[in-house]
Amino acid sequence: MFLTAALITLQPGLSLAESGEDQQAIDSSQREGAFTSPDSVGNLLSSNREEKSAFYGLRPFEPWREWKEKVHQNTGIQFNIDYNSLGFKASDSLGDDSAAGGVLRFYGKWLLTGGDTNDTGSLIFKVENRHAYGDLAPREYGFELGYVGVMNCCYSDQGTRGSNLYWRQSFNDQRVVTYAGFIDSTEFIDAYPLASPWTGFSNLVFATGSASIGGLPDGAMGAMAAVWVTDSVYVIGGITDANVDQTDFFRGFDTFFNDFETIKNIDIHWTPKREDLFFNNTHITFWQIDEAEEAGTDSGYGVAVSFTRAADNKFLPFIRGGWSKDGGSILEASLSVGFGYQDQDVSGAGLLGIGLNWGRPNEDTFGVELDDQYTAEVFYRWQILQDLELTPSIQLLVDPALNPDEDLITVVGLRARVVF
Repeated sequence: MFLTAALITLQPGLSLAESGEDQQAIDSSQREGAFTSPDSVGNLLSSNREEKSAFYGLRPFEPWREWKEKVHQNTGIQFNIDYNSLGFKASDSLGDDSAAGGVLRFYGKWLLTGGDTNDTGSLIFKVENRHAYGDLAPREYGFELGYVGVMNCCYSDQGTRGSNLYWRQSFNDQRVVTYAGFIDSTEFIDAYPLASPWTGFSNLVFATGSASIGGLPDGAMGAMAAVWVTDSVYVIGGITDANVDQTDFFRGFDTFFNDFETIKNIDIHWTPKREDLFFNNTHITFWQIDEAEEAGTDSGYGVAVSFTRAADNKFLPFIRGGWSKDGGSILEASLSVGFGYQDQDVSGAGLLGIGLNWGRPNEDTFGVELDDQYTAEVFYRWQILQDLELTPSIQLLVDPALNPDEDLITVVGLRARVVF
């Protein structure tokens, strides 16, 4: 059965082998991630509790995990701490040829209402510290190479910041889910199983919006509502602040309610049946962003599309893309194809991901027409222990638009994640 961390988190406890006619009703904890990406807090917590096919059976943090479970049972509070590390080394560069950084995250949820029902109310929180190991963080690394893109969106040198502090409420037997507060819009806009920059593809062209959505905040004041219209169709609508500063949480109240320069989205998803969720999913995302004075972003709009179909309980191929008109996006047009593969019949087998992308840089963002560029990424996420992952990767940057003297730049990456 196809069980990757990305897929587990979308419906904890549900594998492809279990979906279909024989799938029983899913309890509230399993359905909590139905509308969100692998990186939402609820999905992270569920994924980290899952039994994984690790290469080594050692469990050095088991006493800590057992204590956390007691806290959960006694108080309704679940939490995790994880540390993530990433390093890049390139074959050629306009400046530095390497970059590295780390992210410490503390996240959790406090179940406060409806604990004995399918419809619950929870306070969700996440605090991070993002730091570079040297002068250059991985987030800025792409432009150092002359590549128009983001090699990884999350490993910056931003310091301590807030990503989540919101109320999550479900209604009507989980057919309606709402968020309100300081939310991460990348959790519900154009989501799919392999988009996680922590456990899946690293490059933004294989993540939310395929690098064609501008000004997308991963922590801002806003609200989201998701509704199952039928057992095959669900719709997500959201609005978040476009003038965001994640290092100053309380300032977000002022910019959202007084300036009210926002980014809006409507996502329309189709799946053969509700139980399949993101395993077999086709969706289209419409978005619009206001001109944001403080963020320095022009107004704009665009569309993103995504198609995933699971095959043989091991493959998850995808076709994704997007187009934008202004709005500060990196790419004006983008198309990505690829797949994830994992064979759970092999003990300790990891997740293999392969993706190819064509992208056209946004002339409005860069002020000049740039040539098209091409990107390939291959990664292998190795589950060494239950709580330790190691992910080597290779990215090929073909015809980097800001470095016309180079036809090909090879970037080797190594990512690690340990969960406490």
